[in-house]
Amino acid sequence: MSQRSGQEDPERYLFVDRAVVYNPAAQADWTAKRLVWVPSERHGFEAASVREERGDEVVVELAENGKKAMVNKDDIQKMNPPKFSKVEDMAELTCLNEASVLYNLKDRYYSGLIYTYSGLFCVVINPYKNLPIYSENIIEMYRGKKRHEMPPHIYAISESAYRCMLQDREDQSILCTGESGAGKTENTKKVIQYLAHVASSHKGKKDHNVPPESPKPAKLQSGPLFYGELERQLLQANPILESFGNAKTVKNDNSSRFGKFIRINFDVTGYIVGANIETYLLEKSRAIRQAKDERTFHIFYQLLAGAGEHLRSDLLLEGFNKYRFLSNGNIPIPGQQDKDNFHETMEAMHIMSFAHEEILAMLKVVSAVLQFGNVIFKKERNTDQASMPDNTAAQKLCHLLGMNVMEFTRAILSPRIKVGRDYVQKAQTKEQADFAVEALAKATYERLFRWLVHRINKALDRTKRQGASFIGILDIAGFEIFQLNSFEQLCINYTNEKLQQLFNHTTFILEQEEYQWEGIAWSFIDFGLDLQPCIDLIERPANPPGVLALLDEECWFPKATDKTFVEKLIQEQGTHTKFQKPRQLKDKADFCIIHYAGKVDYKADEWLMKNMDPLNDNVATLLHQSTDKFVAELWKDVDRIVGLDQVAGMNETAFGATYKTKKGMFRTVGQLYKESLTKLMATLRNTNPSFVRCIIPNHEKRAGKLEPHLVLDQLRCNGVLEGIRICRQGFPNRIVFQEFRQRYEILTPNAIPKGFMDGKQACERMIRALELDPNLYRIGQSKIFFRTGVLAHLEEERDLKISDIIIYFQSVCRGYLARKAFAKKQQQLSALKVLQRNCAAYLKLRHWQWWRLFTKVKPLLQVTRQEEELQAKDEELVKVKERQLKVENELVEMERKHQQLLEEKNILAEQLHAETELFAEAEEMRVRLLSRKQELEEILHDLESRVEEEEERNQSLQNEKKKMQSHIQDLEEQLDEEEAARQKLQLDKVTAEAKIKKMEEDILLLEDQNSKFLKEKKMLEDRVGEMTSQLTEEEEKAKNLSKVKNKQEMMMTDLEERLKKEEKTRQELEKAKRKLDAETSDLQDQIVELQVQVEELKIQLTKKEEELQTALARGDEEAIQKNNTLKQVRELQAQLVELQEDLESERICRSKAEKLRRDLSEELEALKTELEDTLDTTAAQQELRTKREQEVAELKKAIDEETKNHEAQVQEMRQRHATALEELSEQLEQAKRFKTNLEKNKQCLESDNRELSCEIKNLQQTKTESEHKRKKVEAQLQEFMTKTTEVERVKGELADRSNKLQVELDNVSVLLEEAEKKGVKLTKEVENLNSKLQDSEELRQEETRQKLNLSGQIRQLEVEKNTLLEQQEEDEEARRNLEKQLQSVQAQLFEAKKKLEDDVGAMEGLEEAKRKLQKDMELTSQRLEEKTMSMDKMEKTKNRLQQELDDLMVDLDHQRQIVSNLEKKQKKFDQMLAEEKTISARYAEERDRAEAEAREKDTKALSMARALEEALEAKEELERFNKQLRVEMEDLMSSKDDVGKNVHELEKSKRMLEQQVEEMRTQLEELEDELQATEDGKLRLEVNMQAMKAQFDRDVQARDEQGEEKKRALVKQVREMEAELEDERKQRAMSIAAKKKLEMDLNELEGQIEAATKGRDEAVKQLKKLQAQMKDYQRELEEARASRDEIFTQSKENEKKLKSLEAEILQLQEDHAASERARRHAEQERDELADEISNSVSGKSSLLEEKRRLEARISQLEEELEEEQGNMEMINDRLRKTTLQVEGLTTELSGERSTAQKSENARQQMERQNKDLKAKLAELEGAVKSKFKASIAAQEAKILQMEEQLEQEVK
Repeated sequence: MSQRSGQEDPERYLFVDRAVVYNPAAQADWTAKRLVWVPSERHGFEAASVREERGDEVVVELAENGKKAMVNKDDIQKMNPPKFSKVEDMAELTCLNEASVLYNLKDRYYSGLIYTYSGLFCVVINPYKNLPIYSENIIEMYRGKKRHEMPPHIYAISESAYRCMLQDREDQSILCTGESGAGKTENTKKVIQYLAHVASSHKGKKDHNVPPESPKPAKLQSGPLFYGELERQLLQANPILESFGNAKTVKNDNSSRFGKFIRINFDVTGYIVGANIETYLLEKSRAIRQAKDERTFHIFYQLLAGAGEHLRSDLLLEGFNKYRFLSNGNIPIPGQQDKDNFHETMEAMHIMSFAHEEILAMLKVVSAVLQFGNVIFKKERNTDQASMPDNTAAQKLCHLLGMNVMEFTRAILSPRIKVGRDYVQKAQTKEQADFAVEALAKATYERLFRWLVHRINKALDRTKRQGASFIGILDIAGFEIFQLNSFEQLCINYTNEKLQQLFNHTTFILEQEEYQWEGIAWSFIDFGLDLQPCIDLIERPANPPGVLALLDEECWFPKATDKTFVEKLIQEQGTHTKFQKPRQLKDKADFCIIHYAGKVDYKADEWLMKNMDPLNDNVATLLHQSTDKFVAELWKDVDRIVGLDQVAGMNETAFGATYKTKKGMFRTVGQLYKESLTKLMATLRNTNPSFVRCIIPNHEKRAGKLEPHLVLDQLRCNGVLEGIRICRQGFPNRIVFQEFRQRYEILTPNAIPKGFMDGKQACERMIRALELDPNLYRIGQSKIFFRTGVLAHLEEERDLKISDIIIYFQSVCRGYLARKAFAKKQQQLSALKVLQRNCAAYLKLRHWQWWRLFTKVKPLLQVTRQEEELQAKDEELVKVKERQLKVENELVEMERKHQQLLEEKNILAEQLHAETELFAEAEEMRVRLLSRKQELEEILHDLESRVEEEEERNQSLQNEKKKMQSHIQDLEEQLDEEEAARQKLQLDKVTAEAKIKKMEEDILLLEDQNSKFLKEKKMLEDRVGEMTSQLTEEEEKAKNLSKVKNKQEMMMTDLEERLKKEEKTRQELEKAKRKLDAETSDLQDQIVELQVQVEELKIQLTKKEEELQTALARGDEEAIQKNNTLKQVRELQAQLVELQEDLESERICRSKAEKLRRDLSEELEALKTELEDTLDTTAAQQELRTKREQEVAELKKAIDEETKNHEAQVQEMRQRHATALEELSEQLEQAKRFKTNLEKNKQCLESDNRELSCEIKNLQQTKTESEHKRKKVEAQLQEFMTKTTEVERVKGELADRSNKLQVELDNVSVLLEEAEKKGVKLTKEVENLNSKLQDSEELRQEETRQKLNLSGQIRQLEVEKNTLLEQQEEDEEARRNLEKQLQSVQAQLFEAKKKLEDDVGAMEGLEEAKRKLQKDMELTSQRLEEKTMSMDKMEKTKNRLQQELDDLMVDLDHQRQIVSNLEKKQKKFDQMLAEEKTISARYAEERDRAEAEAREKDTKALSMARALEEALEAKEELERFNKQLRVEMEDLMSSKDDVGKNVHELEKSKRMLEQQVEEMRTQLEELEDELQATEDGKLRLEVNMQAMKAQFDRDVQARDEQGEEKKRALVKQVREMEAELEDERKQRAMSIAAKKKLEMDLNELEGQIEAATKGRDEAVKQLKKLQAQMKDYQRELEEARASRDEIFTQSKENEKKLKSLEAEILQLQEDHAASERARRHAEQERDELADEISNSVSGKSSLLEEKRRLEARISQLEEELEEEQGNMEMINDRLRKTTLQVEGLTTELSGERSTAQKSENARQQMERQNKDLKAKLAELEGAVKSKFKASIAAQEAKILQMEEQLEQEVK
């Protein structure tokens, strides 16, 4: 964007032609057609007219080609009226949408207008050519003008910032953002140029003015200036920074690889008084490596190209190709010379007053950075240690940097590392040394760049002249979304989030301030807060920490890696609204952040390294101690770096080293960048910002071309569309009252009365008359504000009104003209009447004599002379009139000629327009060819990237192979550990059985004690019987106690009723138990059915999973066995604990029963004594009663506690039972759901199989059809040849045109040759791909049997590649056919050219031939485009198939997990069933125990009732005795009257006795109630005790039965192990048969593939190679199985040896014979493999390795046989010892055999799964081939159609 040297009018590139904009025809067209914007893949959006609306869809007609299309209403965007065409500020658009913004920018760009406003934004589109709009005249034009007075320009932005700074005394900032190559740096220079011109302190001199800029970016100023002048230095700072900080990239030849903030200080008067530059994010990695076709920083090339001999010798410079850090050598920049630029940079440094020593020191450091790359390390032979064989580069480097060579090499190769308090020297590997050197080179260049910026700031600083305010220019990269986004992109996007927040905040603050000024009611909205969540996600320090905080936190942990950082980030921020999981695969992205410009996937590779930026601190200290003062100054902050120390005990991260910080001085890159960004944002917030958004129109650096999708993406990233979104929230369209009234008063003619009226009132009346919605407008103080789209609606209504008025005006005019013509005709009629009357009078007077006399006398009079004079004058008048007529005729002729000339001019203009259109079409053709070229280049790049991806995949597969091998080793170690654990568990099992035996013995002892207690109980019952007999004898004496007896009988009846009720409840419980048993039986039946279904499902699944890894299955089964044994041990322990608890509870119960028995016996004895003592005294009775009350209270408490405990136990058992039932029901429901899902999957698979078979049939049909079509094409070609021979006969005289045709054909042939070259390149790349595929296949042959899944995926990828290669070959064949056709056409033209000289008459025929040939060329070009499109489609289908394959693999894994979960659930279900059975058994036993206890308590209750009766009888006797005493007292009173003194005493004693009797009665009643309650409780306790005892007995019986069943099962397993040998032999035979079947199937598949892919030899070869690999893998599997079977047989036979010596000897002999057979079999297999190796060529190395492996295996087997023979001799000596160990070993043998059987079953399942997987793979391959063949057939059909069209056109 620099000045052009021609004399082009600059106003053409600034001002819009309003005559074109305000075109009434365009306005009428817009209103008539209802034009809208419709989405388009090619143009982004296309103009179309709405034809019809059908619900949610609309029928539109495209304006370009007239085609009709159906579009959704939501996809349509409104079009602005033509009034808004090429509008300077897009905020004024009435329809604010993406299409309108894009169209406006596109329109202006094609008109040469590169600057456009969008609210606060100034959008700049790079023109890629020099425009004459940056001259001094243009600067003067914009100087002192307001923004709205001039068209958009960067000078207008600069002027407004400068004027605002001077008027408001407020700091200003101009923010330039955009992609690389969009023009940020150039616009920044234009701002500095303008400010240096306007604010220069040397106003009197004109030689300070900035001349027009040349195309070179460094030349901003030329002409003589004063040395050291501030403005000149400010302008010359840019070339220095560009040479050290800019580089050539693919997009831009002068791309700034750093961000900068240039701060220009001004004094109070507005003069420049100083400047300051701050830089951000220098891309220092460019100093050590560059991408293809890119350069490092300019200074390296300038130094090597422009340095003189003396300087080259001082700096030890060499050629471009001798530096490793210059990755691409010397790449020149077009239009620039590095030598000239070097001299300009040196001149700029001199202007900046750089000293010569400083320049030399800087160039030394630059040369040293290049020398860092030439330091080469090598790896020693025996160790990983790095060495430096050639230290010439190191000597040069140390000479330039002032270091000692020996110390430098020592610091690099063996640095000193602090371990604890001591320093240790550690040898470095080659990778560590290379990394250290590259890190030092980057750090050195970065420090040099920072020093340079500091030095420029020092030169531009003017402390003497105080600055009042400043203008800051920010030049920083815009928002970036790449395919692979790293730490740098996060920092850039974080910066742009902050800047966009600033823009949103300032934009709507200004918008809303204007609303306040205008007095509009508005609620304040801060749209800057919309971006706050994303900013918090990145920068938040804690609660939860953001991305940068987590990254800094991970940098402090020594064992942290990028993976741990990502995991912690997902853990902390996984629920954040702006954080998501990546859309791509995990290999390509780790996490996703939703920015304002879109979703960005980030890859966190080496983020910790980039954030810490580690260095070799040993070399850093050497640099700090350098003899060169400049280098030492650069490295003065050596204490703040991060060292590459390796700490013991910490895992090694990148390059095997961990990081160490020093004394808390460590500052990460993220922290420093965040601090600098906060400072920048603080300064920007304190300024008044202006925003410049630079946009790159295309990636080809072509002028006049604009790619819509690219521009839309940049508008979205730059925040322009975000600003438009904010504008839509308010009232973006505004218009002044006068303009609104003047333009739209026509819509409301009677609303405004005549006379003067205020504009606001007039507008209010107009709005009321228009009846607009109040939400659509706001009326301010000076303007009226509208929502988007309202003005467009008003424009439409205005156009309709104007059209109506014009129609009415035309009708009035036509009426006036008609009336005027009618009046003229009436006047002509009256004149005719007068003439007729005069003629009639003349005819009457003609023969009258007096009339004749009058006529003769009249000439003689004087009057007649006058008449002659009059006649003479009349004649003169006639002559003048004739002359006038001649002149008028001449004028008419001139006008006619003028019109003819105008018509000719219009014709010429039309011809010119047609020629320009032809030229535009030619340019479009050229653009299309270039785009095709670019597309082919992109295809090439894609293929290269695919090759790289395949290499990476191969590497990843190798890494996974190593991981799998290590995993296999770990599994073997785990197997060994599990075997040891199993042995320990068996020992624990033996100890547990011993404990169980002890427990059984204890149970027997307890039973003995129980029998003793029962005997004692019987004795006590006998004693009670004796006591009852005695009591009956006493009852005969006491007759009065019969009443009490009746009462007791009533009590007994009540008790009997209660017993009946309890019996009923027991019966109900039994019914409930029976129901539960029935339900459990039903559940068991259902479980059996489910098991049958599950088995069927397992069978179906095992068909799909046959040939999987046996080692993994074995390990899984071992783990399952381990878990099962652990579960059994835990269950046994739990059972033991329960038994112990039961024993303790029974002991407690028995102790309580004994206590009760003792208490009852004591009570009986007390009752006896009471009966004896009642006759003696009443005092003893009272004491006995108190004791009895205490005992009864204690009994109550004990009974209550027992009832509570028992009820709690019963409730717990019920709850357990209920939960178990619920779990069983849930498991049943899950099993049913799984069954339905499996049935659905089965149906889907069957439907897929049917579809695949249908597709295969269709493919065969299409193949036959394609053969028929091919024959037709050959016949058509023959006809075409005959027609061309007929065309050859035609001759003409068009030599010139034929020459032009020849030239065009030559150009096309050149293009075709280029396409052929690209095709050759593609074939070479395909060959390279084939060779790489062969290498990868050889690598894959080395993979073990445990990588079958990966090999299947690799095979599928290879098949897809083969299909792509086949398609490419077909495309090449089609291209060759086209080339042949072109050659034939060229030959025809050549012959026609020869015959043109002879024949002249057939001009038209050749013209037709020319047109046909042009059509042929267009058809061929269209075919090429279709081919490229088909290639893209095939790539997309490939990617989709790859994704489907991945999904299928994921589904397979998911199904396997479901099967394993089902198996686990089934095992858990079996365990739950067993537990339920045990629980039900326990319930039954508890019930029996409760019944027994109830019976015991019944007997106790009877005894207690009897005792109670006895007590009542004693009470009655006492009452009788009392009555007798009363009688005696009465007798004494009656008989002994004389004794009067003792009356009062006797009465007192009587009263006392009566009171005692009443108290005794109350106590007896209370005792009776308490006894009843205790009897009830005792009955309950007895019932519970009986139930518990019965349950315990049943538990013991069940355990005995389980022990017996285990013994029987062990015996059965011993017998079954003998039968397993025969089964295994049968299985081996079955596996061999299955192998043969698989080979037969593979052969059939080969035949099908050969029949389907005739003519594709290379694909067949690759398929054969893959089949050979499959056979090799199958052989490996069979050999592995055979070896595993042999190992199992050997282990089983070795275990059988322990039964007896004779049996062991026989078994060893059999093992020997079996091993010899196996060895023979292995030798036979080895011979077969040798034969196969001799036959095969490609798989020779892999088969040799397999042969060696088998030989090693055979040697191992032989060694094992020898060891077994030696063991036989040892076993003969150990016979006596082994006899004792036979029983224990047999038990172990049974366990081992069961595990072996399980492993064999699992192996069979895996084999079935493998078979199913192979079938699926074959089906998928068939489907892929069918789809590819279908696409090929479609392409062939298209080719046939094109050829038919060709023939028709030739005819």
